[in-house]
Amino acid sequence: MFSLARLFGKSDPFFELLSESAKSAHQSIEALARLLVEADGSVPLADLAVARRHEKKIAGIISEELVRVFVTALEREDIETLSHALYRIPKTVEKFGERYEIMHHLVKPGDFTSQMAIAQEAASVVVRMVDMLPKSPKLEAIKAENDRMQELEGRADQLVVGYLKEIYSGSMDPFRAMALRDLYDLLEKVIDRCRDACATVSHIVLKNS
Repeated sequence: MFSLARLFGKSDPFFELLSESAKSAHQSIEALARLLVEADGSVPLADLAVARRHEKKIAGIISEELVRVFVTALEREDIETLSHALYRIPKTVEKFGERYEIMHHLVKPGDFTSQMAIAQEAASVVVRMVDMLPKSPKLEAIKAENDRMQELEGRADQLVVGYLKEIYSGSMDPFRAMALRDLYDLLEKVIDRCRDACATVSHIVLKNS
């Protein structure tokens, strides 16, 4: 694989901006995990919105830079695709917070412990993969990380199946069941957003190998 770092330099603004974006996405998930543990009836939406606003700001900077810069180490379409995939992570996290604030009296923070643990690990994989981009990563290294992401997604899918069995068992209060279904679906989407970002990184590395 040719060296992306040598081509555009390790200080390439797009690599730095994408790395910052990945870390912001990770921070949004970590913030949600903390808030669920500490929640006493609601999740402060302002706390969740910070990461999403920061992510949106980074995406805007990337778009502006793509207009100004003529030569980029990565293809412009790939930069835009990855930037968009990363932005969708905190956006979905914030949506979960909005729904949780409405439904918190029907659920318990502990209902989401297992899913949140997977989401946190998935976000860490995203950060590692994005940070590998300017370092001429070997396909084997990228594949190992992406395989880890696929494993996490598989675990998350199994959890959802278990949740659905409980929800539709008929033993649960209908309003609680509806609230849990909605929130479980949103957390599953958070993990899916992480998967999408990892898949984009894999595609970029494969194209440039």
